Amino acid sequence: MKFFRSLLAALAVTAALASSAQDAPATGAPDPLDVGTGRIRPTQGYYLTNIDGEETMMIMLSPVTVFPELKFKNKKEEEFYWKTVRDVKKALPFAKVICESIIETYDYIETLPSEKEREAHLKAMEGAIFKQYKPVLKKFTKSQAQMLCKLINRETSTSSYNILKAFLGNFRAGFWQTFGRFFGVNLKTGYHPRTDRKDAIIEIVATRVEQGQL
Repeated sequence: MKFFRSLLAALAVTAALASSAQDAPATGAPDPLDVGTGRIRPTQGYYLTNIDGEETMMIMLSPVTVFPELKFKNKKEEEFYWKTVRDVKKALPFAKVICESIIETYDYIETLPSEKEREAHLKAMEGAIFKQYKPVLKKFTKSQAQMLCKLINRETSTSSYNILKAFLGNFRAGFWQTFGRFFGVNLKTGYHPRTDRKDAIIEIVATRVEQGQL
């Protein structure tokens, strides 16, 4: 399916299903992903150019961010780091798919002539997304579900709750927020890597995962 508009409703599935999951202990070797890596390719393509009469291949490289050595304040913060590595590698691909889907679906529903047709499309997609993503999302732990909310904010610059409200309305967004909070997942989760140390660690991990360093 090309347009995953109500994929954000899948966050509700995450919130509900995560209630029966237990947070696994963090280790230095996160589980591999089944849905991709969310990584940025090291090369973005190439072109041929003439230099001093010779045809030369020019390779365009993706930007690389180099971070200073991360010094942990204590053992607890080090454990948080490795848990973050695990959770980011699990959730980042979904956050990127959601971001792309928001753009695609918004463009698509804008072509529909009436509000009724838009609502019908969103409702149909919501059901389809539940069916498609439930087997994967039910394996998320609570911390991974919360990480997904943070990474969605990172990719879209807005909270999962606001996206749900924009596409599903105030009532349904409020319902899913209440439902998620009951199971320990806050769809209104913010993301402030410049002012919050934990979010700063998440940003470092996410960037390193994208660049293939983790």
